[in-house]
Amino acid sequence: MCETSEALLQFAPFSSALDTGFWHKLSENKLNLYKLDDKPKNISGYYYNGDPSGMPSRLCLEFDAFEKTKRVPPHCFLCNGTLFNTNTLDDFKTLDKKNLMETCAQQMWTDITSGKAIEDPSILSQFLLLTYADLKKYQYYYWFAFPAICLPEGARLIKKPVRLDQDWTESKVNCFQTAYDAFSKQHPGVGFFLIKDVDDDINLSPLRNWKDYFNNQKKVSVGFCDPCTLDTNPGWPLRNLLALISFQWAHSFDEIEVICFRDRTREGKRTIGHSLVLKIKIVSTKNQTVCPKCVGWEKNSKQKLAPRMVNLSSSMDPARLAESSVDLNLKLMRWRLLPSLDLDKVAQTRCLLLGAGTLGCNVARNLLGWGVRNITFVDNSRISYSNPVRQSLFEFEDSQAGGKPKAETAAEKLKRIFPGVNAVGYDFSIPMPGHAIGASGEALDRVREAVEKLEELIGSHDAVFLLMDTRESRWLPTLIAASKRKLVINAALGFDTFMVVHHGLKKPKVEAPAPEQTVAEGAGSALASKSDVMPGGGAAAEADPERATAEAKPKEATGAEAESEGATVAEARTIPTSNILNTVIHGHQLGCYFCNDVVAPGDSTKDRTLDQQCTVSRPGMSMIAAALAVELLVTILQHPSGGYASADTSSKDDHMTSEASSPLGLVPHQVSFHKGETR
Repeated sequence: MCETSEALLQFAPFSSALDTGFWHKLSENKLNLYKLDDKPKNISGYYYNGDPSGMPSRLCLEFDAFEKTKRVPPHCFLCNGTLFNTNTLDDFKTLDKKNLMETCAQQMWTDITSGKAIEDPSILSQFLLLTYADLKKYQYYYWFAFPAICLPEGARLIKKPVRLDQDWTESKVNCFQTAYDAFSKQHPGVGFFLIKDVDDDINLSPLRNWKDYFNNQKKVSVGFCDPCTLDTNPGWPLRNLLALISFQWAHSFDEIEVICFRDRTREGKRTIGHSLVLKIKIVSTKNQTVCPKCVGWEKNSKQKLAPRMVNLSSSMDPARLAESSVDLNLKLMRWRLLPSLDLDKVAQTRCLLLGAGTLGCNVARNLLGWGVRNITFVDNSRISYSNPVRQSLFEFEDSQAGGKPKAETAAEKLKRIFPGVNAVGYDFSIPMPGHAIGASGEALDRVREAVEKLEELIGSHDAVFLLMDTRESRWLPTLIAASKRKLVINAALGFDTFMVVHHGLKKPKVEAPAPEQTVAEGAGSALASKSDVMPGGGAAAEADPERATAEAKPKEATGAEAESEGATVAEARTIPTSNILNTVIHGHQLGCYFCNDVVAPGDSTKDRTLDQQCTVSRPGMSMIAAALAVELLVTILQHPSGGYASADTSSKDDHMTSEASSPLGLVPHQVSFHKGETR
């Protein structure tokens, strides 16, 4: 601010402040009321004259800005506005903003010249708001205008602005405060007033009493509630007040005193002494026949005349809200209990669930609880009437009319539980050893397509859960996952038994054999040097989970294992493994579901009674086994070695210092419950 006499008065512009509730209400109105109606809408906001020093002059809009009868907060002042909500971003960009401003200014000037603004001073504090709401992404583009009429010759300061408590005595300041309190009770929410000072006895009155109050006095005083906190400049509402005074009364006085009233309360103490006193000289515009120039478009954060954009997808989208809420419990665990817990690693793990029955449903629910975002189901069954009571993702209606496909329905239900999950279901059969497929070309094509799809799915996921009913249905996925070095979690149930085991991961393939070795010798050496690498084999049928223990003694590689390493079946059968395991079994030494199984996979359901064909188990077993399977996966993911995490078989009590531990504790190879015993 220039310190010379009759310096041009400058004003602090408004800064828009929109509450999130405003955007919520705009979205609701757009969907339910406005639809494609882009006609102007009346809205309202308010400003406050009690902000602490350093705060900008804020025009606030909240969720109730759209109400016809606006109630502003105590000690705040009403601003009426017009909303132009466009249907497309292009409409927002191409809207004739110059014409909008000129139209608003012309109406305001008409109200000033006609005297309407004297009766209703809120006309002097208007605003325009242009918006475009992208309700798919919850991104909002907006641009405010606070129209202010420019006096042709401006308003000039006769002397520097001073604080009220520097220009007035303390008793006069207190008298002014008392007078304002009386005025605000009679005229709540009115931010413009006349001031009469007779022997330090101060009275306030509405603008409409100008003639009665001043009666052609050469010195007059007016006041306005000033949202600005600067020590040298008044706020934006003064501009249109001076335009009104210039047209209506400036011809009858030489100068005007303006009190920029600021009413601050801090720590229970009220002060108004920081209000500004301005001595202003303005020229009459009584003979002005056309509307003067009008300004007021808000600048963006870069101080350029351009719109702003706010992205509220994290707070507006219910799915985003659900995602934040789902993650809250996990984050709380990390904040205090497990600072090293890597939640991103869990969330990014792509899980393939082979089986969408009792185990599949419960595993999926537990994965959601841990924040896993990508879950794929594979199942060829349909939901039967007996399923919903045991399979937690299904309902009675899903079993009607022949039943819905389990895999697809499970994926849909997961999305209904948590929209943020990427869940997909595939309906096809997994080829099994010992099960006839038919000799027709169509049957062979079906099997070929199923194998290709299964291989594709296993390759595109990080962890595979084997959750099927039969033992032999696990054989092909085990083989494919072993060849692709994918982490496999296997869960099997008996009546009162269960077994959860994770398969070991093979080491990366060794380099080609030396030239002096034969092909057979090279293959044999490769297998012998890492006999613990093969994931094939494994015991643990549902009825006897004790058989599926980790590989604890040398064994011969099976044909499937050898072929996955490039050796022939005949050669593989003669290659012994020679690892001598200690108390810590390394991840690449761990076996799989079929390890130590002397019975080849076959049709385990043939010629069996109904109770032997179905997985008959106590209802709680599946929930326990499913929970342990997911906990085992998460524990492995948190281990520094990941899928190569070691299993500790020692009898020591303190396992937490072992290399086999992760932040969540030990990484067991197998967890089983058998006839009242746990292992």
